[in-house]
Amino acid sequence: MLTNYIRASMRHAKYEILSDDGTFYGEIPSFNGVYANADTLEACRDELEEVLEEWILFRISRNLPLPIVDGIELTIKEVA
Repeated sequence: MLTNYIRASMRHAKYEILSDDGTFYGEIPSFNGVYANADTLEACRDELEEVLEEWILFRISRNLPLPIVDGIELTIKEVA
């Protein structure tokens, strides 16, 4: 489920080449604060996915909601 959520989220990523230095910038619009910058597109994608994973874990640790992506909803259930 988590892998599918991450893959679906990454499909919504937007990338651009920054004109000032030629590096790649990527972000996932519905995930505030999830962005990356790197010298190559592949490195930018890798970094963006890592930032996304950390963002998800942070939100889970704080019991904060996560966006629904392509019908995939991650919810935290209390275990007895």
